[in-house]
Amino acid sequence: MDEHILTPSQLNTLARDLLEGAFPLVLVEGEIGNLSRPGSGHLYFTLKDARAQVRCALFKPKSQWLKFVPREGLRVLARGRLTLYEARGDYQLVLDSMEEAGEGALRRALDELKARLQAEGVFDPERKRALPAWPRRLAVLTSPSGAVIRDIVSVLRRRFPLVELDLLPVPVQGDNAASQIRTMLQRAIDCGRYDAILLARGGGSLEDLWAFNDEALARAVAASPIPIVSAIGHETDFSLSDFAADLRAPTPSAAAELLVPDRAALSARLDALHRRVANLQQHALRERSQRADRAFLRLQALRPQARLSALAQRAQQAHVRLAHAMQRRLERDRASLRHADSVLRASHPNRRIQQLRERLAALQGRPQALLARRLQHDALQLRGLARSLHAISPLATVARGYSILQHGDGRIVRSIGDAAVGDTLDARLHDGLLRVQVQAKP
Repeated sequence: MDEHILTPSQLNTLARDLLEGAFPLVLVEGEIGNLSRPGSGHLYFTLKDARAQVRCALFKPKSQWLKFVPREGLRVLARGRLTLYEARGDYQLVLDSMEEAGEGALRRALDELKARLQAEGVFDPERKRALPAWPRRLAVLTSPSGAVIRDIVSVLRRRFPLVELDLLPVPVQGDNAASQIRTMLQRAIDCGRYDAILLARGGGSLEDLWAFNDEALARAVAASPIPIVSAIGHETDFSLSDFAADLRAPTPSAAAELLVPDRAALSARLDALHRRVANLQQHALRERSQRADRAFLRLQALRPQARLSALAQRAQQAHVRLAHAMQRRLERDRASLRHADSVLRASHPNRRIQQLRERLAALQGRPQALLARRLQHDALQLRGLARSLHAISPLATVARGYSILQHGDGRIVRSIGDAAVGDTLDARLHDGLLRVQVQAKP
């Protein structure tokens, strides 16, 4: 039994694992109670209904993203995971996000409608139209009271006062706002007066902006043949009209800036175009002036007197070139004659005979000298050969006290195997032969 005994911490750990495995992520709607805000920045409270409550914790990193201020009694929709605080054994809900309950329902409905329209292709970028570059008349669908229309008028007057602006008053919130906006939008489209249409409204809660999330209005905006700009709420607010419009602006003032060109930029562009036209005109004038000068010079060159002067000048220049060419030719001919005279003088017969005589006199003593040197050289060579032969002659060896043993037929005895006992041999000495007989071998 002891092996199944658990400590409180072990039991709480097992319970926490079971809770977290069985409830990975839950949505809980209830009323806030026992709200606590310690200095750490975390939020601790309970969510309760008429019969029960559950402890909740929303830690500081997540609590900073809340779009509302939690308070006692506020009904909220919380998203989180169920876990157990092991130190006290209390189970609680650790939240990832939280929103007001009514807004959460609206937002879920909005997300579902947006997904359906997007699947149908209502928001496809391919069907969106480009805004006109130079709009002449604009229609603004917004409330006639409030700062929105004043901001739009101010921006248009500052940027492009030439554009005509028609205010088409519509309610921007309420139960019947969506249908009235659709009716006014269709009138603006049918009249054919406008180059673009602007849907505008100031900021507000999701409920305040709900008229612009109407499905019929979004379809009407997407089907409009006139480009529509949507500027609903603040920069972080998005409505179905924004997605269906041809362009979404973060604010009504930004929409007015996107719809019309900037007067200062247009003025600068006009100045640049004027300078470009002036430069082109100056360039064209310079080019035509140069063409006129060239034509004048050609006309002057075609006159008879001018042609005669030119021909006379060319004839004079040719005469000078001819004189210079003749002078250079005479100088080359004279140089050639001088060279030929030198060659003839060098090859005269008397001079050649004298050179041969001098050469013959120089050669007369050369054969005897060459013969004497040759004989002397040959004698020295013979003496060297004689010394070499004497050095290797057997007679020279015999003269030093050695003898050469030979058989009677002249064969030389080089070892004891070449002679047998009883053989008669000749011993050649430097001064004669001795006849010897082999008596025994060792």
